[in-house]
Amino acid sequence: MRQYTYGPFQSRRLGLSLGINVLPNYKLCTFDCVYCEIGITDKSNLVSPDFRIDLPPTPRFRKELISILIQVPHLKSITFGYNGEPTLNEKLLDFLKIAVEVRDKLEWTGQKPLLTLFTNSSTLYVKEIRERVKQFEFILAKLDVATDEDFKRTNRPNDKSPNIETIIDSLVKLREEKPKQHKLVIQSLIYNSYEEEHIPNNNNSNIDKLAYAIKKIKPDLVQIYTTARIPAEYFVYSIDDSRRRGIVKMIEELVQNENIKINFY
Repeated sequence: MRQYTYGPFQSRRLGLSLGINVLPNYKLCTFDCVYCEIGITDKSNLVSPDFRIDLPPTPRFRKELISILIQVPHLKSITFGYNGEPTLNEKLLDFLKIAVEVRDKLEWTGQKPLLTLFTNSSTLYVKEIRERVKQFEFILAKLDVATDEDFKRTNRPNDKSPNIETIIDSLVKLREEKPKQHKLVIQSLIYNSYEEEHIPNNNNSNIDKLAYAIKKIKPDLVQIYTTARIPAEYFVYSIDDSRRRGIVKMIEELVQNENIKINFY
């Protein structure tokens, strides 16, 4: 049985991707997103962004990584992020170092796969975390909302999480601090709700403010997408292609920056 890797699988946004898990074998996260495809976050594991675990890679990580990578010379991404928020692990860069060493020793049919990190952005207000995150070549940073009301409804953060304005400011800092050759991508999952009492983030007020946040952050790329697997909450369902196109158009009109590519999936 594999301990650290899953896939490779065909990702809508990354192409053929091998997932890397640097967390325990249970979900450990600062959010309890209503749409999460790996289920509800247990209350005892819904932790503060200041929470840390010290979980270094064992020798098995290198062996497991090699055994998979030699079989997929056409891989596009080695993607860190599963079972929760990977930046909670103090030893994240130890995993990255091994992945770089293994990747660079192998032969690839095209370009080397990108070293990608998925983060929910909740820990980026900590400079030390940004120093770690910026070492990844392709940074996928979550920003589903741009109001605190939508933040609480959609991402259901730990009570000690920073507010949404702090998260947005942290993303600005990350963009300024990262190496120019590394890419910052904002990922926004937009969903609908069957439940009248639950207002989804698919509302024009949130989309409008999200566009202004993107304009402020100035990422290299924005990825608008929706649910494609079974969500944590029964009342969540996906937006349709027409709405996705409409959201992209709204954001493009407000951002007015040709250097920021906005795609939908």
